[in-house]
Amino acid sequence: MSSNHFRFKKIIYDRVDDADVKVTSTSTIAQMYIRKQNIFTEKKIFPYAKMEDLRLDLLPKIRVMAQNHAGGQHPWTAMDDQELLKSAGLYGRDVVTGEEGFNLAAIMLLGKDDVILNVAPTYVTDALVRKVNVDRYDDREIIKTNLIESYSQLLDFGRKNLPDKFFLEGAVNKSLRNTIVREMVSNTLMHREFTSSYTAKFVIEKDRMYVENANRATKEGFITVDNLEPNPKNPIIAAFFRNIGYADQLGSGVRKLFKYCKFYSGKEPEFVEGDVFRIIVPLDDEYSFDYESITGNRSAIEKNDNIKNVEEVPIETEEVPIETEKVPIDNLSTQLRSIFQFVKENGRFIEYNKISRRADLCVR
Repeated sequence: MSSNHFRFKKIIYDRVDDADVKVTSTSTIAQMYIRKQNIFTEKKIFPYAKMEDLRLDLLPKIRVMAQNHAGGQHPWTAMDDQELLKSAGLYGRDVVTGEEGFNLAAIMLLGKDDVILNVAPTYVTDALVRKVNVDRYDDREIIKTNLIESYSQLLDFGRKNLPDKFFLEGAVNKSLRNTIVREMVSNTLMHREFTSSYTAKFVIEKDRMYVENANRATKEGFITVDNLEPNPKNPIIAAFFRNIGYADQLGSGVRKLFKYCKFYSGKEPEFVEGDVFRIIVPLDDEYSFDYESITGNRSAIEKNDNIKNVEEVPIETEEVPIETEKVPIDNLSTQLRSIFQFVKENGRFIEYNKISRRADLCVR
């Protein structure tokens, strides 16, 4: 699907495929011109914004995160606050207007809530759960704070309202839920068009969850691994997220979601590019990829030809008591509910060593 716009007799039309669509909405017209001019609105300078308008109390945590993500050393750890902000591209000069100061990226990443409200009055992420009460919601959080804390709050919202599923990648237990929610949240925060009045959403339903946000689209249609063309919408914000480990390289999130969604729900996600960008992830609480692999139908665990048959290897056992009455089981996969039923009947579970690799069964 291709899109372009033109004016005829003072009326603006948007060319969508073979149709000319009349445009009257001010916000839609603004989005069209942003898309046409290839403007990075995150670079807009606010010359009267000061250091005290930012959450400088977050910078010590950010330095630690950057250092940990870099493996022990990062330039930000040796910089003072002002040097760090300039190094991250959050303070600069507009060579067209000559204005100097903090830009929109700085305010969205680190601004105090009242400053963000002043600069982007419609900025919000509406997080909703609609599984039982589909007309309204089962749970809701309206998040209006800076992007650093919004990221943590949205991750917590996802963890609270989605089941985790036991999954082994090699010999490592990997949280599919956390991996998928992380990619969805980081994408909707760092690639958003903040000047738009469109309300961003993170919605969890019975059979799917999705994020959607205003977008400076370069094309329209579905994105797949095959036609993926990484395009930074907010390169300064994206680079900041990568420095602190909130995101990986551009385009890697799409590949991760296609990889892990099939393990989580048995289906692939959808990425829809347009003036509103959407990521849709199917949900199926009963689906368990690892359970099927244990029963021999599939293989989710990488096999090592050098490992002997399990029956030939002696197993060291250690009994671990567990208080089953304190364990919430309503939000678990079929496999984990089966495990808890076994624990309830036997009063314990077994932690074991197998072939010098520790394979601990962790019940959270």
